[in-house]
Amino acid sequence: MRTVYAAITAAFLFASSVSAQTTTQNFDSGWVFAKGDVEGAETIAGAGSGWEKVSLPHDWAIAGPFDQYAPSTGSGGWLPTGVVWYRKPFTLPDTDKGKRVFIEFDGIMERGGVWINGHHVGHRPNGYSSVRYEITPHLKYGQENVIAVRADTSAQPASRWYAGGGIYRHVKLITSGDIHVDGWGTYVTTPVIEAGRATVKVESAIINHSKSERTAHLEISLTGPDGKPAGTFKGAPQTLPVGRSLKLNAEGAIINPKLWDIGQGHLYRADIKVISDSGEVLETDTQSFGVRQIEFRADTGFWINGKNVKLKGTAIHADGGAFGMAVPLSFYERRLRGLQALGVNAIRTAHHPFSPEFLDLCDRLGIVVMNEAFDMWTVAKSPNDYHLFFTDWSSLDARDFVKRDRNHPSVVIWSIGNEIHDTPYPVVAKSIVARLKTIFNTEDPSRPVTMALFRPNTTKDYENGLADMLDVVGQNYRENELAKAHADKPTRKIIGTENGKNRANWLPVRDNPAYAGMFLWTGADYLGEADRAGWPFISNPSGLVDRTDVVKPIGWERASWWSETPVVKIGRRVTEVIDTSELPTMVGVAMPQPKGPGVLNDWTPSDSSAHTEKVEIVTNAAEVELFLNGKSLGKKPRNADDSAIKYDVAYAAGTIRVAAFDGAGKKVAEDELKTAGAPAAVRLIAEQTAIAPTFDDIGYIRAEVVDARGVRVPNASTQLTAAVDGAGALAAFDNGDPTDSTVFQSPTRKAWNGRALVMVRATETTGKIKVTVSGDGLKPATVTLNARK
Repeated sequence: MRTVYAAITAAFLFASSVSAQTTTQNFDSGWVFAKGDVEGAETIAGAGSGWEKVSLPHDWAIAGPFDQYAPSTGSGGWLPTGVVWYRKPFTLPDTDKGKRVFIEFDGIMERGGVWINGHHVGHRPNGYSSVRYEITPHLKYGQENVIAVRADTSAQPASRWYAGGGIYRHVKLITSGDIHVDGWGTYVTTPVIEAGRATVKVESAIINHSKSERTAHLEISLTGPDGKPAGTFKGAPQTLPVGRSLKLNAEGAIINPKLWDIGQGHLYRADIKVISDSGEVLETDTQSFGVRQIEFRADTGFWINGKNVKLKGTAIHADGGAFGMAVPLSFYERRLRGLQALGVNAIRTAHHPFSPEFLDLCDRLGIVVMNEAFDMWTVAKSPNDYHLFFTDWSSLDARDFVKRDRNHPSVVIWSIGNEIHDTPYPVVAKSIVARLKTIFNTEDPSRPVTMALFRPNTTKDYENGLADMLDVVGQNYRENELAKAHADKPTRKIIGTENGKNRANWLPVRDNPAYAGMFLWTGADYLGEADRAGWPFISNPSGLVDRTDVVKPIGWERASWWSETPVVKIGRRVTEVIDTSELPTMVGVAMPQPKGPGVLNDWTPSDSSAHTEKVEIVTNAAEVELFLNGKSLGKKPRNADDSAIKYDVAYAAGTIRVAAFDGAGKKVAEDELKTAGAPAAVRLIAEQTAIAPTFDDIGYIRAEVVDARGVRVPNASTQLTAAVDGAGALAAFDNGDPTDSTVFQSPTRKAWNGRALVMVRATETTGKIKVTVSGDGLKPATVTLNARK
């Protein structure tokens, strides 16, 4: 009887285990939001009324207002901070009973706590971390559940720089059976690439929460960049122990693979099945990946697919200007494509993990990424930053980070820290490097690890062994110091992790084969880091492009050094002075100072009388010829040191034009500037013809103040008003001015340098979206977009 009873019990336990393949549901809609630490907000009943309906991603802080006395200070862009709550009711069908359910947040800023039906299920201090919590034990089926999230940015100043607030990235509801992939447990690599063939290795960590051991193996189906089948293979059976995670493996090959490369985002897809010994599909997963070889060499820098390539990178912050930290993917794509057009081939995610879809985008565009984990360790940079939590949480954050991002072919190197202030204490710092490197090298042995060393000669990092613990030695600025560190020890692999934009910063990297490349500070203007400038600066103007992605003269200069397509651009060198007479004095904050010499891409000087203009031309062509009102001012060759080609020009109103020629005398590019008259009208340029009513799809309409002949008026600062009618709504309105504290949702904004950018969303799947921009004394302009599915 005892034997029969035991057999019946085992059969019952086995049957009670649920076998179900994992499904993922977008969980962004149907939330409500409230500011303040609402008592009872975590309970099923909730508390009070008046909660605002919102869809995610949602950065509540970007709505403003900007306030020069905000606790976030200029470091956080003078924007609001505090405690907020989110709630969402949802119902699961009875058919989901017995399944395992997880909630996954790509980012909660910050100190995010999560409750389900009043039960606390998780907390993560780091606002940049993606997190996953199992909520199975607390769910009800066939009736309403409530998930509640508390986000707290009240401790300020904190993260550098503007960090946003709330649930600012996507949310997913994940349903699986008792046997499922353990978190971000699938790892795809291409360890061997030969002529006509690439080895593909798939490793998937499978956790068995059923009542008994199971025997299972992986079966893999590959799909190529062209959408056609690219191969199948399977792994050996293994026993999945109860209550534990085990890595199943399978290895196969792709014949004549299409390589992922810089500028060529060729992606494969691996469809993964976990198959039991009886043939039952226990679990499925899908991962995209790229076939590519990367290597950092001590003597020649970075190699990809057998080619030696100089990494021409920029650091960027995660914020999307007027959208704050809740960034539509189209905004990122517009920005990255613009930087690519300047010759940028690499991005450093400064100084925190970005969203998964940002890396998806880099995968598709063929942009190399230095993926960065931390901005500080145990020593603070701001009083309330992550150093308060680093000791307790950094191992978990680092492991989740590398596992989440390791399948992206765009990621070629990990950075474990930026300008870390622990390095004056080498015993502490070296122990942390060792711990973090072990995590990264264990979870992803295919990529090297670096960090952005901060004044390593001062802290003796090159002498005490800390620098040599890194797979690739990274240093911020002081390019010649890093070059010397390599010369002192030629086995060191080196990369400039953060660099200035002057020619003196570029030439040591350009002319030293050992330098893998550099990452400029920074690719685009970003919100925050305005402390040193003081109010009313809200953003840091250090980018190659401004907040609206208008290319600055320094961006065109960089393009003349980096772009592989012909570039020529005219500028006139001036001395700009900021009028500080009306700016308030702030105790302890340095006020803006007059700028030194600068370059403007216009032919409308404030002085219209006879005088000499110092004209500078940046180009990557062999020779240029300058014309003023049709008359040649002579030809000049490109300078060997990449400096600007200079002309002294007797100013005359009209048109100044430059033609650029290759070595054979063929014209390859040209640029011209015209003198502007008085502001007369608005000109609108729509970058899209149709947009869909999704979070990521935005219509971008460039507004320019022009004179009667259609020439942009570069000093125009007319107040503009944007009106959106029909099947759309205003999403944001910006001008790129680092001192304009108008909230981005306002329909009125002054032009800056004669420009502004209107951003609209579709609210319907059909219909017309009419956008009109007007200004006092200006002829208004209208463009029409189509709403689409």
